[in-house]
Amino acid sequence: MNELTPKQIVKELDRYIVGQNNAKKAVAIAMRNRWRRQQVQGNMRNEIMPNNIIMIGSTGVGKTEIARRLAALANAPFIKVEASKFTEVGYVGRDVESIIRDLMDTGVTMVEREKEAEVVDLALHLANEHILDILFPDDHKNDPKQSKEIKERHARTRARLRKKLADGHFEDKIIEIEITDQPAIGMQVFGPMGMEDIGMNIKDMVSGAMPKNKKSRKMTVDEAREVLIEDEAQKLIDHEEVIRLAKDRVENNGIVFLDEIDKVVGGDRGIGPDVSREGVQRDLLPIVEGGNVNTKYGVVATDHVLFIAAGAFHVSTPADMIPELQGRFPIRVEMDKLTTSDFVKILTHPRSALIKQYSALLAAEGVDLTFNDAAIKAIAELASEVNSKMENIGARRLHTIVTTLLETPLFEHPKRGDKKINITAKSVKNSLKNIVEDQDLSRYIL
Repeated sequence: MNELTPKQIVKELDRYIVGQNNAKKAVAIAMRNRWRRQQVQGNMRNEIMPNNIIMIGSTGVGKTEIARRLAALANAPFIKVEASKFTEVGYVGRDVESIIRDLMDTGVTMVEREKEAEVVDLALHLANEHILDILFPDDHKNDPKQSKEIKERHARTRARLRKKLADGHFEDKIIEIEITDQPAIGMQVFGPMGMEDIGMNIKDMVSGAMPKNKKSRKMTVDEAREVLIEDEAQKLIDHEEVIRLAKDRVENNGIVFLDEIDKVVGGDRGIGPDVSREGVQRDLLPIVEGGNVNTKYGVVATDHVLFIAAGAFHVSTPADMIPELQGRFPIRVEMDKLTTSDFVKILTHPRSALIKQYSALLAAEGVDLTFNDAAIKAIAELASEVNSKMENIGARRLHTIVTTLLETPLFEHPKRGDKKINITAKSVKNSLKNIVEDQDLSRYIL
């Protein structure tokens, strides 16, 4: 991350997301500021707080994608949560502190994968030695009376067999290995309201106290190697260091994407389903402004976790949030509505563009799918037209239209002889004319 300037971050995001330059610029500055803070010496480092961001825009304009790609770019623990599934303590629903617990789980998983990658070569070597022991056991390996000549002969034989194993001579041979059988806990444990993590910890404690049985399984050498590599890698990893590194990464680089924040901002408080909305905001406040959360890995501080909130705000505005929470989201970005030219770029420009995805799917059947420029423009115009007539769901409309357009080839292939499909503007209009003519577009609404 220290090599990426804000301009370079925006350039990287441009490879996946069309438009939304203001939002990209805001998240790029916020991300670079995190690196800058870590270069600051002394007590000032702890005083510099992240500038949380709130994105305002309708669905399908790229809010989630910006946050997700940013986290991948920074190799940071990232979690996307919907604010609407949390409720005030005392009501049925998830406790907001579970956000940080889930983020910590993500961080531990990330660090574990990195540590496994570091020891994979040694784990592979140990797994192969284990397989050799099973294939060609040496019953006198630890016999002190064994002569030097016999030991040397056995070492030469083992070296020859090790080379054969490396060359793939025994891959299909069936062997029997012992694996640790995790005891199944046949009970559901619930913690008190607002302390749901306790239930999980009790279950872990019961599981840890029960003896771990070994069970034998027969499989090919190729399959056994994968199981043994994972087993050996787990033994080589220092799990205490994993937790320490994960905690540091979450506290300094963690990103929480709070989607649908507008759903917990209600105008008429205390009536009907709005009864706990303000309570959710107040419960979120200590986490967003910086506090400590108990997790099964220890206490995690949220002072420097970056929160990116997003919402359509159709029936409310950020000004309807409680003032304390408003103050914790100092940067507000209005997302641009997608135009026809944006849709054309979305279909073709990003690395994971929709047309490239469907071309790859049909290439698996040996079919070459192509779209000419006129066809792409026709699809984009149709998406804009349907969005203007019905609910505007942004770029998600393209998924509906392209899937409908390709319904026949996706259903009929593979079939003999037809190895090339060329989509033209005429075929787009013929296949999708019902969308334009039929005012009841319920079939095409996601």
